Amino acid sequence: MAMSERLASLQVKHAQLERELDEEFQRPMPNTETVARLKRAKLRLKDEMAQMSA
Repeated sequence: MAMSERLASLQVKHAQLERELDEEFQRPMPNTETVARLKRAKLRLKDEMAQMSA
């Protein structure tokens, strides 16, 4: 997989996690464990994307 394809794949996954996080926050009582898990996953992807861009 080429670097640009991998980066694009990570961006899609990051956007999906953002949507899931938004959906969780729309609930009357968001699950804090789910929110934390989603945020950690987004951060890992963001870090990986930053490494690839550097």
